[in-house]
Amino acid sequence: MINANKVKALEKRLAALGIKESDIEEKFTRASGHGGQKLNKTSSCVFLKHIPSGILVKCSADRLRESNRFFARRILADKIEDDIKGAAGEKAKKIHKLRKQKNRRSKKAKEKVLELKRMKSEKKQLRKKPEGRSDCD
Repeated sequence: MINANKVKALEKRLAALGIKESDIEEKFTRASGHGGQKLNKTSSCVFLKHIPSGILVKCSADRLRESNRFFARRILADKIEDDIKGAAGEKAKKIHKLRKQKNRRSKKAKEKVLELKRMKSEKKQLRKKPEGRSDCD
């Protein structure tokens, strides 16, 4: 069972995002997976569609319909929040990627990498068979 405080917090979050219950189309279907007879007999899978944005959410995380309703609404809120913040988030990712690409290794770090490469090369050279000598003759 979901805590009443969590339900109220989710309702506030949905209201803050501008999501009304009338904007959500809700359907119940039979879930698949673990759960046995209870799952096979009841329509506990929740299918939500946010009509204005067209976002679809399907949740069958729990055997209880009420729990799945809560989880589906929470997932819907996450998706809508990502859509709202998505443009700003993508821009921040691009800026971060450019900064990371522009960062150069320090001289000491470059030398360390080269030294490691030399050591690895020497190790591989030692594994090779000696050339020019034949003990079979």
